[in-house]
Amino acid sequence: MSTDIGRGVKELLEAHGRPEREVYLDGENSVKVYKKVVEEMIPYFNEKAYGNPSITHKIGWESYEAFREAASYIASRIGSDNPQNLIFTHSGTEANNLAIKGFALANRKKGNKIIISDVEHLSIVFPAETLKKEGFEIVKIPVDKEGFVDLEALETAVDKDTLLVSIIWVNHEIGTIEPIKEIVRIAKEKNPNVIVHTDAADAFGKIPIDVKDVGIDMMTLSSPKIGGPKGVGALYVRQGIKLASLIQGQVSIERIWPGVENMPLIMGFYAASKMIFENFDENIKYLKKLRDRLIDGILDNVPYTLLNGPRGEKRAPDNVNISFLYCEGEALTVEFSMNGVYVSSGSACTSRVLEPSHVLLAIGREYEEAHGSLLMKVTLEHTEEDIDYVISVIPKAVERIRKISSIKPK
Repeated sequence: MSTDIGRGVKELLEAHGRPEREVYLDGENSVKVYKKVVEEMIPYFNEKAYGNPSITHKIGWESYEAFREAASYIASRIGSDNPQNLIFTHSGTEANNLAIKGFALANRKKGNKIIISDVEHLSIVFPAETLKKEGFEIVKIPVDKEGFVDLEALETAVDKDTLLVSIIWVNHEIGTIEPIKEIVRIAKEKNPNVIVHTDAADAFGKIPIDVKDVGIDMMTLSSPKIGGPKGVGALYVRQGIKLASLIQGQVSIERIWPGVENMPLIMGFYAASKMIFENFDENIKYLKKLRDRLIDGILDNVPYTLLNGPRGEKRAPDNVNISFLYCEGEALTVEFSMNGVYVSSGSACTSRVLEPSHVLLAIGREYEEAHGSLLMKVTLEHTEEDIDYVISVIPKAVERIRKISSIKPK
């Protein structure tokens, strides 16, 4: 989307006036931080643990203790008893880059093949593509119509030259929960030396995770995905795995990721984790209730709609991705906005480029079906009344866009 178009959309929305209700469902593009998390973060800006945790004065030690407390808790939520296995980064994107490029560059003598899937986040795809210039072979594994990785193709692809396998655990766009334990088993049976990484940004806080039970070697986490602040993520790295640092600078606690740790954001990540996990089963049950209410409300009331991804227990509890046929996704987002419903169109990472989502194309959606897709994510702060309002708005909005759309049923 160009600057001029964006400005025009802004003026249109402002002229329309404030809607009667606002429901923010664009958790993939940017997060609304939970109020409780913000409250817990604030003291760490200027009241407590605001120092550099690498420094040995009183405030430094307070910061170090707070850092260790946060790391220990988050590590425990993924089944790790060693907080030193957790590397805090500035985002899930940085963590993915560190896992792919940092591992490949530090271990290139052990193999040159890297395996990913056709539905990875772009922060996996782009680093992998970059490594082609370094002489690495990149193999992409196809998926079925619901986004599940072809396990036979994976088994065929892994060989003695395979250095790294990286498969997303929960797909960020269509909510597919991949059988990661089985993926790890297949990869390591073919090559016991292969390292397996998973982008678990959309799995952490959404499904149970135990790195030891699954056998995963590296795993990416992201604070915003659970209602925490942007600007902080983490990479779990099993003991003994070597990574090359992608940046250089002042030595800190995070030796592989130098720089002064951002304590307010780390503590916000910690606060969001506690909020999710202290009533984990109830929270997940609630998200699933809202998710299914929204899916059913749309599919039952709007004709020519397709759910992208699986249903039920194989889908992330917060994810709703639906293609509205004979509509442009960008036009729908504007129409929804005029009614106070905020969603993302197509792939959140490419929405301003106006290209269809590579994930939707990978599961077999036609170009037009992918272009008419909307991604929505429910949170613990949403109510059933919020969802019912969205369901009441969508049919009229879709009908209006279809009337003016150049795409018509055949």
